[in-house]
Amino acid sequence: MTAKLDPIAASHALHAEMQQWRRDIHQHPETAYEEFRTSAQIATRLQALGMEVHTGIGETGVVAILRGAHPGDKHIGLRADMDALPLTELNTFAHASCHHGKMHGCGHDGHTTMLLGAATILAQTPDFAGTVYFIFQPAEESNAGAKRMIEAGLFERFPIAEVYGMHNWPGIPTGHFAVHSQAVMASTDSFDIEIQGKGGHAAMPDTVTDPVLVAGHIITAAQSIVSRNLKPTSGGVISITRMIGGSAYNVIPETVTLHGTIRSLNPQDRKRLKQRLQQLVEHTAQALDASANVRFMEGYPATINHPANAEICYQVTTALVGEACVQWNPPPSMGAEDFAYMLQHRPGAYIWIGNGDVTESRALHNPYYDFNDTILPLGASYWVRLVQHICH
Repeated sequence: MTAKLDPIAASHALHAEMQQWRRDIHQHPETAYEEFRTSAQIATRLQALGMEVHTGIGETGVVAILRGAHPGDKHIGLRADMDALPLTELNTFAHASCHHGKMHGCGHDGHTTMLLGAATILAQTPDFAGTVYFIFQPAEESNAGAKRMIEAGLFERFPIAEVYGMHNWPGIPTGHFAVHSQAVMASTDSFDIEIQGKGGHAAMPDTVTDPVLVAGHIITAAQSIVSRNLKPTSGGVISITRMIGGSAYNVIPETVTLHGTIRSLNPQDRKRLKQRLQQLVEHTAQALDASANVRFMEGYPATINHPANAEICYQVTTALVGEACVQWNPPPSMGAEDFAYMLQHRPGAYIWIGNGDVTESRALHNPYYDFNDTILPLGASYWVRLVQHICH
């Protein structure tokens, strides 16, 4: 008979060790599909706990299996991302990045550590019924590591029935959580707009077809697509972020290229925004006697929780910190997250854990960012409580 597990006490007892793990990962950041040191350390720790460990899934992904001390047919996956950003760290503390141009600027070092902490606690006292799959995923930052793991057979090789993720969130107080019943994060698509005109002398505009003029009209008109095509209660963004064209003060160029991004919170709006942008670009250019085309590069889908699983997360977090410390359905983020692919294949939910006030050292993707180590025990406790709640 196993001892009754108190995850809060266990996670606080492990806090100092978790902080060491987290800072070591922070100091040795590895970007997409290069997480060799990180994944090797994870695998070694999990094997030392007696787990069945599988490596090299989706290049550098790791999956560890832990079976509870009690019989049960629940099979749940818990996911943490491992990769760093291609960003030069400007911090000067002792655990700052030792790899120039690479930095844990989004807290994946903390996510990995919290899940490792939970795995350690549960392995030492497996007071649950069923099977837990600890998923350590590479390449979340724009390289679709979740998709790569799925393509490598994640859900075929492991009978995961439901899957859960968590991200630190600056702006939410420490000791708090946020849970969404549906959309959490946006889809993201990039686009290139190529405008073809007729170049010539800037002092003779009547003899040319000015692609810069066309670009200006497209940039202005594109800002009306969201406000006049989506419901006011829907979320969407079209941002044109770069314009390339021209070579001299007195030359109207032959071509201008625009680049940008589209964000939305559901597949229908995603499709609608792309259709409307393409129509606007082609017709605006035509009206000004030019031609233009749009090329879309599909990014991550929207991260949309399954309501029943989100409700489970809400119950677990409120039991852990109280209702006053859990935000239910706050505004979603227009950022993107590749955990969306896992939620397209299995029911589950993705929640936010508070990382404290937004300051320079807490803002995501900031060269001064550092994960808030004080929340490591709470994050580990959440994972343990979630397992206990589902696999009871």
